[in-house]
Amino acid sequence: MELRFTPEELAFRDEVRAFLKSAVPASIQRKVEFGQRLSKDEMVSWVKILHAKGWSCPAWAPEWGGQAWSATQHYIFKEELHMAPAPEPISFNMNMIGPVLIAFGTQAQKEHFLPRVAKMDYWFCQGFSEPGSGSDLASLRTSAVRDGDHYVLNGQKLWTSTAHHADWCFVLVRTDATAKKQQGISFLLMDMKTPGISIRPIVTLDGHHETNEMFLDNVRVPVANLVGEENRGWDVAKFLLGSERGGIARVGLSKFRVRRAKQLAAQVPAGDGVLADESRFRERVAALEVELKALEMTQMRVIADSEKFGHAPDPRSSILKMKGSELQQAATELLMEVAGYNALEYDHEFVVGDREVEGNDDWARTIAPNYYWVRHVSIVGGSNEIQHNILAKSLLGL
Repeated sequence: MELRFTPEELAFRDEVRAFLKSAVPASIQRKVEFGQRLSKDEMVSWVKILHAKGWSCPAWAPEWGGQAWSATQHYIFKEELHMAPAPEPISFNMNMIGPVLIAFGTQAQKEHFLPRVAKMDYWFCQGFSEPGSGSDLASLRTSAVRDGDHYVLNGQKLWTSTAHHADWCFVLVRTDATAKKQQGISFLLMDMKTPGISIRPIVTLDGHHETNEMFLDNVRVPVANLVGEENRGWDVAKFLLGSERGGIARVGLSKFRVRRAKQLAAQVPAGDGVLADESRFRERVAALEVELKALEMTQMRVIADSEKFGHAPDPRSSILKMKGSELQQAATELLMEVAGYNALEYDHEFVVGDREVEGNDDWARTIAPNYYWVRHVSIVGGSNEIQHNILAKSLLGL
């Protein structure tokens, strides 16, 4: 089935495409194309460019800086970001804590945080996972004990992405140790400058420092920073995780990677021709493109039906999360096949095709780290195994 857009939607796509072509700094675009990490300053500067256009958080309610776009326009915007390629604004801010505060926050919380979140004046990280409490998030043990107008937090968080950049953290804590697993949990906003917070870097398989361990030792968080009701934080977390799982699909990003693999394969010698002409490679590309088209249609249906579910996550977001992560991994595997041995780390010059290149500047050098990094997307946001259980319960009644 061919997806078709209206003339108005096609005009909107042209507007977005033209803006991105002129607005993305060349140095940032090159980093995104090569799959390299942006610095904090680069990401913040890009979000401020988007914010000046009114596009940093378009999915938010208009009164808080969002755009009154249709579901299809939101989809087009995200896809054009990925295909440009341009950096996607940090998900912790735009797709997680922003929508959570709009849905569950007090008026004071909305007025203080949302304008700062939209401009990246506040960079948020996510304090959910713990040692032994990753996919089984409800078993978390970090405690928050009420002491007057504050909660006193003690415990450890793990795999806290960008904590070393963050100004704030939205954190799940246990406020009632006697309650059952999914009860007695609260959702707090924690200033990362608060005494008692320690950050320890974790260098991942791709060689980058993206995630961290976070230790909380008598960290005092104002009760005013409680989002939603005390001991009802699981409801907030489920709402947030529904948004996270839908965003993890990243159809446009996978489409960009497949397009790039095809372009690069046209330059890689293979037999008497180039890799792009080999039937096996073409078959892999075609199969991946078919699966991406199916996922794209599913995502658009989920987005179009989003209002039906209110604060409750659409169970189909688990499908997007599972299949989207699998296809992201498949796309990086395709790129690894194109790069071949040139993706290996070397300290000397090496040959790609018939030209000698410096390894640090070559396209192939960044493919392996991204391949390694994308291994984790089937785990974050709730592992794919957990998503099978969610679907079995919510859609099949098992």
